[in-house]
Amino acid sequence: SCKVFFAKDPLKIVRAQGQYMFDENGEKYLDCINNVAHVGHSHPYVIKAATKQMELLNTNSRFLHDNLVQYAQRLTATLPEKLSVCYFVNSGSEANDLALRLARQYHGHQDVITLE
Repeated sequence: SCKVFFAKDPLKIVRAQGQYMFDENGEKYLDCINNVAHVGHSHPYVIKAATKQMELLNTNSRFLHDNLVQYAQRLTATLPEKLSVCYFVNSGSEANDLALRLARQYHGHQDVITLE
């Protein structure tokens, strides 16, 4: 149920820079899959910001922190007034789970329709 993208000729990616990933043989591949479309892999600004944050605190959003509130306020200030609540999750799976739980609570139904 969990397949490798390239089952017949699997890639072993060992590093990435900008929009490219490199395999164990040094072959370069344009990364059209991962979440790097805006800044790329190993972007110096992102590395610097992440390092600065990890030096201060390295945790997820389950604990209260002023930065979460400030970020939510900055984000919702750019949205229509009806979109005024933020839920921070760490993955698409968590986002889907939360969406299902919210919908079930709001509507009181348990049924779900999914597309393959």
